[in-house]
Amino acid sequence: MLVRDITDSLMTRPKLYPAQKDYSKVKTVSEYICIAPASIWYTKQFPAGKWIELIERLDKKFMVFLIGSKEDRLLCREIREKTTRNNIKIVAGDLSFLEAAALMSNATMSFVNDSAPLHLASAVNAPVTGIFCSTIPEFGFGPLSDISHVIETDEKLPCRPCGLHGKKRCPEKHFKCADINISRILSTAGLD
Repeated sequence: MLVRDITDSLMTRPKLYPAQKDYSKVKTVSEYICIAPASIWYTKQFPAGKWIELIERLDKKFMVFLIGSKEDRLLCREIREKTTRNNIKIVAGDLSFLEAAALMSNATMSFVNDSAPLHLASAVNAPVTGIFCSTIPEFGFGPLSDISHVIETDEKLPCRPCGLHGKKRCPEKHFKCADINISRILSTAGLD
């Protein structure tokens, strides 16, 4: 942890408090999965093709919500259009911070990059699987939910981490840090 030397050893989870109106806006009757596929940093973003493969392998009983900001809609549309599912809904840009947190709080699982939705999930103690490409959870920004998983490449890359916040492109031009097996993600999350 980055602050270990200036604080005690007790962990306090950040907290958000969605109101009833936030929960009402995102109320759904089926089991669902949230996926936040984007990040402002390219090297922190799991590739679209990998998200598509993950979605295709999820049990069809799960509704899939693609969450994020309005800037993430194009990526979400690309992902939805390349899947064969008909129970996938884009809500990126349609939800406030608290509404997105409310949606995540009742999800069976949220799959996210090392980005803001990871911290939203932690702040409402939502089940979350954080996928770390170019960054590492040892920086102190990993998931804090009771049910949380960290997924990262098994390959020992001398270039990883390539920075605290990621980069706009892979400095080595290979982006091997995103070579993560979808079966391992599903197994780790208990959804295989």
